[in-house]
Amino acid sequence: MRGCGFLLALVAMGLFATTLLAGNGLANTVVAFKIEGDAVQTPLNGLVGAPGRGRRIVIDRQTGNCLICHSIRSIDEPFQGVIGPALNDVGRRLSPGQIRLRMIDQRRINPTTIMPPYYRIRGLRDVDPVYRGRPVLDAQQIEDVVAFLTTLRE
Repeated sequence: MRGCGFLLALVAMGLFATTLLAGNGLANTVVAFKIEGDAVQTPLNGLVGAPGRGRRIVIDRQTGNCLICHSIRSIDEPFQGVIGPALNDVGRRLSPGQIRLRMIDQRRINPTTIMPPYYRIRGLRDVDPVYRGRPVLDAQQIEDVVAFLTTLRE
């Protein structure tokens, strides 16, 4: 029974640390994921994405800023990018798992890409202090963007 008390104390400390970190905006850590071929088939943390939230992230110039490089014909936003491929039919071309891996870290597929990793914190250089030690998008945001992009089938 003594072992159980110690375990409960560790769990309590972990919950306290998580709460403390969340209050400081540092709970956005990277959870483990499994790459299978060119995809991450399982949603991060088992989360379900919401296409509406994903659309807002894609459009938002402060959060996802996807339209700086990509374009989406069905979105009425000025100054869409031409550096990356158009995303009009990405939901038809790629599976959710393939989209997820590209969001996590496109370099896993194309080491010469200029697309930033949205869910990686190790091995990065010249990171803005706002993003040091945390991914650009958290697991829920990644899943939201995946949910939105899979709806694009034009």
